[in-house]
Amino acid sequence: MRTNKQKLLLTSKILGAVIAVLLIVFLLFRDELLDQAVDKVSATMKLEYNSEFAIKKASFNGVSGIELNGITLAPKGLDTIFKIQKIKTNVNLWRLLIGEVQLGTLEIKNGYVQLTKKGNIKNFGAFLKRDKNEPKTTDKRDYAEFAYRIISKVLNLVPTDMALENLVFKLDDNGKKATVDFKELTLSQTKLESSIAVQTNTFEQRWRINGIADPRNKKGDLHFFNIDTGAIKVPYFDERYNLKASFDSIRFKIENIEMSHGELHFDGFSSITNLKMNHKRIANKDVTIKKARFDFRFLLGSDFISLDSTSTAQLNQVKIHPYLSYNTEKDTVYRLKIKTPKIKTQDFINSLPDGLFTHFQGMEVTGDFDYQLDFMYNKNKPNTIVFKSEVNKRNTKITKFGNIDLDKLNREFTYRAVDNGVLQRPVFVGASNPYYTPLDQISPYLQKCVLTSEDPSFMSHHGFINEAFKQSILKNIRTKKFSRGASTISMQLVKNVFLTREKTLSRKLEEILLVYIIEGNRITSKQRMLEVYFNIIEWGPNVYGIGEAAEFYFQKKPTDLNVRECLFLATIIPKPKKFMWQFDQEGLQKAYATKQQAFLRNLMFRRGLLVPEDTIGLSVPITLTGRAHSLLNIKPKDTTVIDTMDVKEEFDF
Repeated sequence: MRTNKQKLLLTSKILGAVIAVLLIVFLLFRDELLDQAVDKVSATMKLEYNSEFAIKKASFNGVSGIELNGITLAPKGLDTIFKIQKIKTNVNLWRLLIGEVQLGTLEIKNGYVQLTKKGNIKNFGAFLKRDKNEPKTTDKRDYAEFAYRIISKVLNLVPTDMALENLVFKLDDNGKKATVDFKELTLSQTKLESSIAVQTNTFEQRWRINGIADPRNKKGDLHFFNIDTGAIKVPYFDERYNLKASFDSIRFKIENIEMSHGELHFDGFSSITNLKMNHKRIANKDVTIKKARFDFRFLLGSDFISLDSTSTAQLNQVKIHPYLSYNTEKDTVYRLKIKTPKIKTQDFINSLPDGLFTHFQGMEVTGDFDYQLDFMYNKNKPNTIVFKSEVNKRNTKITKFGNIDLDKLNREFTYRAVDNGVLQRPVFVGASNPYYTPLDQISPYLQKCVLTSEDPSFMSHHGFINEAFKQSILKNIRTKKFSRGASTISMQLVKNVFLTREKTLSRKLEEILLVYIIEGNRITSKQRMLEVYFNIIEWGPNVYGIGEAAEFYFQKKPTDLNVRECLFLATIIPKPKKFMWQFDQEGLQKAYATKQQAFLRNLMFRRGLLVPEDTIGLSVPITLTGRAHSLLNIKPKDTTVIDTMDVKEEFDF
């Protein structure tokens, strides 16, 4: 009888013999196997992607090394995707025996990779098509296991020692070109150094990426900066999207990638200095972020992906702790939470990006605050959406307004609308304007109609309505586009008085912040805000304020407007220049317009804002008696006089 030790020794000898035999067989037939592998790849490229893949020479170098020369991939009739003179690498044989490919060294010399688009034809288009024969599965994916497997495979393909020389990446999108030329990139004993030349149609630069790259221990720390003086310009985006962007440096560090108890932990940070952007949808001038940093901790489980709340995002002097999650344990649930530590209000103002909040430059404030946001959307139960936004301020007081005079709302001022970038005629907001109408001289019916249609809780909210945000988000998700906003009268007033109608991120962010400051600090009363609103908003073509509107449509004073006229005026506020579309060729309101006004009337009934006596005469069609009537597309009446002498009559005798 053999002892356990003898059995183990015998098993080891047999296993060693098998491995030795396999290794000998591999060494004897490896050239044939390599040729077969190349032929198989070439056949696949030709059959499935209509592309020619070729290697002039493929050979082994030593026990585990492979050298390839003259490698090309060219779609038929299109630009070559890549052409490389020489690739030399070796693999970890022990990893290869268990089915994993792990590169030890890699050398690439003289070659290019190019992506081109001419018209709608892409040289890489065939490789983007989904395989129709790919089996569809409804099985739930284990996110942690899947991500860890992908990360491990990618890192195994990153060699521990690497040397790239003259490897060029080219992009040509219908003449919009960018070339990134790796003159040299070396990785030796985890130390990475590079020299990169960048050329586009508009600029040339030299970049450098240096740092630490340790793929086997899953760590890295890379610095990206410009060799020459000045900032790094982002290529291609300026021509393709009219987005000009630049930065001084970027740092990206991976501190830990670990799989533990079925959860994947991914920790690190990234930072950027002097990020500058310019795009007409962002702002009408350069936007600069002097310093930003993101310390992240991603967690992945079998049925969730999340950004842990210990993560920190920093913008200049302001820090926030975000929490993001995507969970499919039962329902598909999206969650976002934001929490800030106590922030000095002045630090917050000073940290606002230059160019994005121009009206706040020079503002001085005291006190501090903290902020919390809680958002949850259940895809399977959309009506359970959660949206809570809360600011807790302490001893906050504005001591200097800066570039914007918010106190202007409390006195007479001149208002000038901007329409399609064109400054309109001045409208004086004050008693010296004969059309200016104090709030107590505006028909109560009109006040109720406008508040009901535009902002029912205006008198009680503080500039924003959480429920309106919830409904706006729901509708935008359902329609998969931005189809509804959550604008209040406070927001409309701020946009009209202090800002412009330009559709930029800057304008919207300033609008939100200005509303909060005006409402939160009670810079003016709700009654004054409503009075100014009624006297400056556009009610028709070149018609500003309710005084002008009442005369333009009905030749009346605002105090004399009846319910029917007030319903009409309230419903045209969203599109005042198109009021004439509500009327047919006979001057009568179309069915959709009367239904819209009936809906508003019934809503006011349910809320107790109207009583039956208020609706007497509502069945009579509305008539425009002012100058507005001349803008209606009314068909002229037939005024032809019939001559009875020309009528032939038949008589019976």
